[in-house]
Amino acid sequence: CFVCGKSGATITCRETGCNRSFHLPCAVEGECVTQFFGLYRSFCWEHRPEQTVEAAPEKDTTCLICLDPVEDRKSYGTMVCPACKQAWFHRGCIQIQAMHIGFLCFCCPQCQNEYRFLMEMLTMGIRIPKRRPSWEEDGAYAQLYERHRRCDARECLCPGGREHTEDEGCWQLLLCCSCAAEGTHRGCSSLGNSTASWECDSC
Repeated sequence: CFVCGKSGATITCRETGCNRSFHLPCAVEGECVTQFFGLYRSFCWEHRPEQTVEAAPEKDTTCLICLDPVEDRKSYGTMVCPACKQAWFHRGCIQIQAMHIGFLCFCCPQCQNEYRFLMEMLTMGIRIPKRRPSWEEDGAYAQLYERHRRCDARECLCPGGREHTEDEGCWQLLLCCSCAAEGTHRGCSSLGNSTASWECDSC
């Protein structure tokens, strides 16, 4: 390995004529780039791809993710969004964000550009796992996707109870048209069949 000097380096620079090899864990220290898509090509520090976007950070520019200062130019460790050219961040910071966000939602932290940003980061060696965001795993936010299903009138008149609902008629459940966090049966709030929407007292 040209980085640590130990044996067992199985990754070789893809550039024709370059025989530099390295361990995957040594890649960051050696400023190498491995592209985690397509042919999974790897490049040493001399032949790695570089961002072609014409941009330079203003004085005292900070990383959008960790808020620590970035270098005064593009480099291996300092990257910029190719779309807005305003979002600067550390390679390590955007890599951590990519691992949490995943392929489906990965975008520029500032301008929200998806395609150009994602393709640039892949080309520059940022690994983006093909999965949903980590905070959506194990149904952590499953309740946010559940529709409110209860009559919240002060006195529920429905013989089937507060959670009983019908497709039409006086026991049809209407949700607040503003917050959708409260509901009422038509009959419990004296709403006729012609009433299309209802708003709770809070809203």
